[in-house]
Amino acid sequence: MNNPTQHPNWIPRIRGRAAGAALALAILLGLAAVAAAPAQAQIYTESVLHTFTGPPDGAGPQEGVVEDARGNLYGTTFYGGDSACNAPYGCGTVFKLAPPIPPSTTWTETVLYSFTGTGGDGAEPWVDLVRDAKGNLYGTTEFGGDLSCNAPDGCGTVFKVDTTGKETVLHSFTGTPDASVPAKGLLLDAEGNLYGTTRDGGAYGNGAVFILSPPVAPSVTWTETVLSNTDDSEPGGLLRDTQGNLYVPTSNGGTYGDGTVFMLAPPVAPSVTWTETTLYSFSGGADGSFIGEALLQDAQGNLYGIARAGGDLACGSVSGNGGYPGCGTVYKLAPPVAPSVTWTETTLYTFTGGADGYDPWGVIWDTQGILYGGTGYGGDLSCYAPNGCGTVFKLATTGKLTVLYTFTNEADGVGGGGLMRDAKGNLYGAAYAGGDLSCTTETKGGIVVGCGTVVKLTPAKATKTATTLSSSPNPSTYGQAVTFAAVVTPAPPDGEAVTFMSGKATLGTGTLSGGSAKFTTSELKVGTTSVTAVYAGDSNFASSTSKAVKQVVDKATTTTALASSLNPSNVGQSVTFTASVTPQFSGTVTGTVAFYDGTTILKTVAVSGGAAKFTTSTLTSGKHSITAKYNGSTSFDGSSDSLTQTVNLGSAELLAPPGLALFETWETWG
Repeated sequence: MNNPTQHPNWIPRIRGRAAGAALALAILLGLAAVAAAPAQAQIYTESVLHTFTGPPDGAGPQEGVVEDARGNLYGTTFYGGDSACNAPYGCGTVFKLAPPIPPSTTWTETVLYSFTGTGGDGAEPWVDLVRDAKGNLYGTTEFGGDLSCNAPDGCGTVFKVDTTGKETVLHSFTGTPDASVPAKGLLLDAEGNLYGTTRDGGAYGNGAVFILSPPVAPSVTWTETVLSNTDDSEPGGLLRDTQGNLYVPTSNGGTYGDGTVFMLAPPVAPSVTWTETTLYSFSGGADGSFIGEALLQDAQGNLYGIARAGGDLACGSVSGNGGYPGCGTVYKLAPPVAPSVTWTETTLYTFTGGADGYDPWGVIWDTQGILYGGTGYGGDLSCYAPNGCGTVFKLATTGKLTVLYTFTNEADGVGGGGLMRDAKGNLYGAAYAGGDLSCTTETKGGIVVGCGTVVKLTPAKATKTATTLSSSPNPSTYGQAVTFAAVVTPAPPDGEAVTFMSGKATLGTGTLSGGSAKFTTSELKVGTTSVTAVYAGDSNFASSTSKAVKQVVDKATTTTALASSLNPSNVGQSVTFTASVTPQFSGTVTGTVAFYDGTTILKTVAVSGGAAKFTTSTLTSGKHSITAKYNGSTSFDGSSDSLTQTVNLGSAELLAPPGLALFETWETWG
């Protein structure tokens, strides 16, 4: 373990078949001489909490940090610590970062433990830590332990570091049929069991999923059990649901050889066998490839994760994502809807290799379901040209990605790794390289310049905004189009929305252009409506609400037109009178129309579809002044129209004197 010539051969297998993204970014000799790229405008501000300096300090942090109740941060470094191990670079550390005590603003770093790689100890942890209720830290080392396994490097360990810094090796892997080379963090359940994966070993040599159970007194020995000897290659980080099922992404294997997500269901007594089900096989195309980072699960059972490659295959491949084409994706897997048994994959975002970054690492999320993650490459492509130094991003589940921070290869570090988010929305992470450029570590084929940093990203204070609102015309008439115009200053980005509200009710929305947004409606009720414009804000601009505009809406006038279906008509014929009521602008006319013959009311009829109809066959001969009077409503004024209806005698009535029946007429005249 003290032979430095062995270590360059280990590195290409880190994170699967190739070096990690942040590490690969830094594979340049004489890196310190490269001019730093100018910083871009950032949505988050970055502060470096600690810059690693190499042995006896740590070097090369690979994953994120875990936080305790007092705000202390804990993590691991791949190198540093005991320089006698893998001289002069060291075999890694477990560190603690304590927050500053005012008035100091400096975080205090303590190396809790330095791995030795000898005497059964582990070497080179590439993981974030898990912490129990007593403050004990648990993790894995890729190498060390039983040095007769994978000689001379060892097959890795599971370790515990207590609050005093005392380390205990809980298990040393022995290779096939046992597991070998753990490269991901652990899961801790309520009973104290630890779950993890290994990249190698297992029955097929392609990796395994294991559980490590705590000792039962008086024993002090932890018991390891291999749960799955997967024939899918290189299982990655684990997710455990409330039923105890484990969800496992793999970097390789599956139908197309580009990775899978499978589920391990716990045994149902008396069986002791876990049941493995492949949920989805990645094709290496638009859906992605080289899967391996731990998943997230929402309340509906949907799974979210990243593919480090695939997506846009025209986007160049890099050594950090296993040499696969494509710059990676963020994906969603939806559970089957009965009777189907097929999970459905949706690509939420495809990285382009530009300012958005590429080769994404794992994601976390906040209480609103917004995803956060980092990329090892891309961003500012003039940094370590043409690769870029990585980004930190957020992604809505609608697929909208926002770059929160772009690494610059200055003192901030290189490459965005695993993230942790606190209750205030601050993000914490580690950058593998950069920082102190006089500190170096190793990789196959070169020297990594800078031993890395731990960084904090704080949401930038949003610029205060003011929203003003006007309306035209005001007052208006019912059914008339009224335009509300909101102006937000200073102007937020085009395309953002302003919501127009009446109390808690949303009237509509408008899209900002040059700081202005408009909304037009003709549906305001008669009376006075208090309307406000609300700009919701974003990461750079604070929300603001306008003063209320009191929009006065008067009743609209109407026009009533009366028509007869038959004019002139004969006595006894059916005549339909139609009163059509037309509003001044728009809207649906309601209410009633009263039909009059002179001053005598004939009938009152409800308006339907803008008209009221009345039919009669009882009009007597002569001229009738028919009037239709629309009585108005809460929204419309009344109106009326009249016509003269002529009613003629029929042919029989013309021959007979008034009051005589037809047969009497013939008897008298005949």
